[in-house]
Amino acid sequence: MSVSCKKKFSGVMSALVTPFDGQGKINKDTVRSMVEHQLASGICGFYICGSTGEGVTMTSAQRKEMCETVMDANAGRGKIIVQTGSINCEESFELARHATEAGADGISSVAPSFYYRYTRNEIIDYYTRLAGSTDLPLLLYAVPLVSVENVTGIIEKLLPIENIIGLKDTRADFFEMWKLGRLNNGNINIINGSDECLLCGLAMGADGGIGATYNIMPELFSELYRNFVSKDFFAAQALQGRINRIIQVLLSHAKSSCIGTIKLTLRLRGMDAGTQRYPAEDFTREETDSFKEAMLRAGYDFS
Repeated sequence: MSVSCKKKFSGVMSALVTPFDGQGKINKDTVRSMVEHQLASGICGFYICGSTGEGVTMTSAQRKEMCETVMDANAGRGKIIVQTGSINCEESFELARHATEAGADGISSVAPSFYYRYTRNEIIDYYTRLAGSTDLPLLLYAVPLVSVENVTGIIEKLLPIENIIGLKDTRADFFEMWKLGRLNNGNINIINGSDECLLCGLAMGADGGIGATYNIMPELFSELYRNFVSKDFFAAQALQGRINRIIQVLLSHAKSSCIGTIKLTLRLRGMDAGTQRYPAEDFTREETDSFKEAMLRAGYDFS
């Protein structure tokens, strides 16, 4: 009996921000501009409606609209993974079915709630039902904020399910990532989720990366990945350092999260990504000027 390969995704994929206009509606023109720019810069796909995409702050209808807009703009050129996780599990299953009908390449999901500490068996049951709602490949989404105990053990239990292929791992625990890579005789798809440690993740066996700051540095992350694949590790290390100097500015000037500074950067580059969702504050003129100066000092090119 042949065993299908679970390594469905590789390379660098942007955790795409969701641009909103002044009325809180999705700015479709900006979505198209971002997709075109990032594909041209070497990004090989998009992870939509995740943490960076502010999916959990959106209505189900908005999440479906974002999925359809990205699918249309992408036009089959890059891989599309839709993050369907929601506090309402039934909504998660419905969003998975919608992603399937829309023609996405895969789905992903955080654990079912930010607020309740579900048991190991309850979480396994959730992902089993989610996988059963679609025939698309499913990546679990492990983040520190909603992490559960023994992620490796949970993944091990779920990998026998045909379309559960692995996880997007944002915990930056690279010993755990190494152990994950030994599961299922190595037949597991691991995607690094910590932008500042993409090189570390690749060195520990990740098949690629998905990240928020890829939105504003797609060419640097694409080049880092190419250098790693071609075994030019010193060049990859230098690029990671260059990226991290910029990430340091994004974090130090952020208010609630660096989604705000990422969107501000896009606006300064002429792409109207709007602001982070309410109740996050926007930046004053003085804060914007200070941020731009710091980014320029860190070597960021706004052209």
